[in-house]
Amino acid sequence: MAPAVGIKRSATQTITLPPPVVRDVIRSTIPSQTAAEAPPSAAERAVAPAPAVEGFLCLEEVDGRRWSYVVDRRSGAVKGRGRGGAAGHAGASVRAVPLQSPLPPAEEIMAFIRSYVVPEGFPDSVTPSYVPYMSWRALKHFFGGAMGVFTTRTLLSSVGVSQSKATPGAIAINWILKDGAGRVGKMLFARQGKKFDYDLKQLRFSSDLLLEIGAGIELTTAAFPQFFLPMACVANVVKNVAAVTSTSTRTPIYKAYARGENIGDVTAKGESVGNIADLLGTGLSIFISKRNPSLVTSFAFLSCGYLLSSYQEVRSVVLNTLNRARFTVAVDSFIKTGHIPSLKEGNSQETIFNPPWRHEPVAIGSRFGEAFQEPASFVAIRPLFEDERYIVTYNPTKDKVYALLKDQAKSDDIIKAAFHAHVLLHFINASHARRLKQKRKQANPDRPDYGNLYSRNMDFLAHIAESCKIVSSSYGTFKKKAREQGWIMSESLLNPGKARLCGGIKPQ
Repeated sequence: MAPAVGIKRSATQTITLPPPVVRDVIRSTIPSQTAAEAPPSAAERAVAPAPAVEGFLCLEEVDGRRWSYVVDRRSGAVKGRGRGGAAGHAGASVRAVPLQSPLPPAEEIMAFIRSYVVPEGFPDSVTPSYVPYMSWRALKHFFGGAMGVFTTRTLLSSVGVSQSKATPGAIAINWILKDGAGRVGKMLFARQGKKFDYDLKQLRFSSDLLLEIGAGIELTTAAFPQFFLPMACVANVVKNVAAVTSTSTRTPIYKAYARGENIGDVTAKGESVGNIADLLGTGLSIFISKRNPSLVTSFAFLSCGYLLSSYQEVRSVVLNTLNRARFTVAVDSFIKTGHIPSLKEGNSQETIFNPPWRHEPVAIGSRFGEAFQEPASFVAIRPLFEDERYIVTYNPTKDKVYALLKDQAKSDDIIKAAFHAHVLLHFINASHARRLKQKRKQANPDRPDYGNLYSRNMDFLAHIAESCKIVSSSYGTFKKKAREQGWIMSESLLNPGKARLCGGIKPQ
């Protein structure tokens, strides 16, 4: 074997080449190539131009407008140095060609405004009832902003800003005490908890009503400036309670309008609409107040507009959950017609304002002593509810149906107990109507009706037994039809009481 040939490059590095025989064998295995067939070197590949691209590249759509991307050779060749110092050039560029004509200036302005007042993807990103709700909300904030100018002007006048005898320190202290009292009221009212979820539409309208009462008290300080501090404190407490209620019910309402995961966008645009309307109302009110209009007339007009807008705003909200008011509408319609109202119909028939003195004919989750005033009634009806997790009864003295819940009662049991209570109430009301009709047919209607007491304390056990049969056969149908209309039956917002019956446990 021939010896290897070594080339000594330096004192520390030696390159060893294969012997001549090995080199000859390796060369013989490689096909001979001509100079024309030799592959290009790296330098040649770096400077070689890219293949020419002609014509259309792709289409793009943004917010309903389309662009066509094409090759633009009008820019000419652009030469320079590529990576590694190699010379390079680009003979064409990409150009975007709009497929629609440019928008008129008016449409451009409207598009800019829409980006601040409607969610992205509108109207597909929200429910159909979003537009009427936001329209009434904007009108309400317009009246609210206008009224804020008059109330602030009155408070400043009453506290003594316009009077030289009032020192700045005393004015500041009175104003701080007023705001502090309002914050205390806001903190105390926050303990209402889940009541904001049960009847949020009723509470929302009540908060706007409280806001008007607070504004009225603030305006009254103009007539009694010597009582500014106590009156302003009361007004601020009332207004801050209204603010807590409004803030707590805002998110569930926006959530009902959002389609998909865009509740943040819906909330931001809703608040933007309210702020814009508030600024417009404030500006108009400042312009009008310079003419010194009647304070009482202005307040009455703005208050009526505010409350009317608030009522229509709340009525336009469409929720798919069943609170007491919507549940009553659904059950009454099912009992009378056999049909369940749609989401829109059920929400439109819901009672928005419930005064505190209004009689509630049905109570859910009540205590035992409220429902039964004698043990015989409980002993008589208890066997009818052995297989249920609730007990329904009627108290003739209070003219109210009570649904008592057992300790094992779940969400569906609460809904069934409420359904049973309304069915029993329907039987009792029908019985009262028949007795009243018989009374009117008496020969001597002026004669005292001693049987009226009996009609109020009638034997209702037969009605309870009959209602049990109706509920056992119709409750499943009620749930099925309610789900078909879009109502959520898995969660209960009926606001039951906390009392529960503990079966089979006797005190020691």
